[in-house]
Amino acid sequence: MADKILFTGTTHVKGGAEGYARSTNGVLDIALPDPHPAAENLFAAAWSACFIGALGVAAAQKKIALPAAPELDTTIDLLHRDGGFVLRARLDVQVPGVDRDVAQDLIEAAHGICPYSKAIAGNIDVELNLV
Repeated sequence: MADKILFTGTTHVKGGAEGYARSTNGVLDIALPDPHPAAENLFAAAWSACFIGALGVAAAQKKIALPAAPELDTTIDLLHRDGGFVLRARLDVQVPGVDRDVAQDLIEAAHGICPYSKAIAGNIDVELNLV
């Protein structure tokens, strides 16, 4: 079966003192003057948005109604390790109004569903926390 594209996101990024990132659909337009730590913040925001969607999919698959919108605090650390640069992530996930055991199960399922989680699997250290 052929892949079915659900969405395509395209951005144009310029470096330097007048740097910026702009999406072709106009949703994202942010200044990125050098030097900046924006890559980690942008990755955290993108992954969080994806993860929230994956939580919704996981809940629907398990026939669980989420009484309130989930929230995430995602931290991306840029580390210097063994002469190179690596990332580390911590996702602090809130699933309000859902029993803790059920919420933990949803978080683990979402981590298996989210394309960002799949993309980094085995590549960076990830800590998932139900808060």
